Amino acid sequence: MEFKDNIPIYLQIEQYLYRQVVMGKMKAGKKIPSVRKLAVELTVNVNTVQRALQQMNEQGILYTKRGEGNFVTKDTELLAQTKKKLIDNELSEFVQNMNKLGVERDKIVSILKDYLK
Repeated sequence: MEFKDNIPIYLQIEQYLYRQVVMGKMKAGKKIPSVRKLAVELTVNVNTVQRALQQMNEQGILYTKRGEGNFVTKDTELLAQTKKKLIDNELSEFVQNMNKLGVERDKIVSILKDYLK
């Protein structure tokens, strides 16, 4: 994983894990890799991974079973909301980038339709 300099690493890890959950690579009710394994996989400090997981626990996306590890929530409504939030963030970034390129808002839809053809 390549990290951006302008965003805290724990937030980038959190976004990465959200994507893994939304894409079904980390399934509802299933255990996620350990903090140490994630730290090695992402080549970051264990404390950084722990902070990302703590945020996700606080938001209810993950829950901890003492002595067993972290698990993805079974709350399908919360997972659907998380997916929608990720999609909205991607769309917002896309529109901002188009605006920076000088593309007017009313042209974005037609450009996207042409691209998808």
